[in-house]
Amino acid sequence: MPYVNIKITKEGATAEQKAQLIRGATDLLVDVLGKNPSTTVVVIDEVDTDNWGIAGEAVTLRRQVGK
Repeated sequence: MPYVNIKITKEGATAEQKAQLIRGATDLLVDVLGKNPSTTVVVIDEVDTDNWGIAGEAVTLRRQVGK
C-alpha cells in the first residue's frame, strides 16, 4: 500500500488542483511501479508560509523582501 504525502504552502490551492495532484501521484505509482490504485493513499498537507522555511527564513518573510 503506497503512501504519498504532498506538502504545499497554504495559499489557496483549489479542490480541483488538489484532486489533480492526487490523481497524478496515483497514476505515477501505477505507471512506474505497477502499484494498485485502489490501495494507494495520497495525503496533501497545506502548511502556512510562517511554518515553511527556506535558507533559515520563513517563506512569509522571504516573499515580503522579494526573495
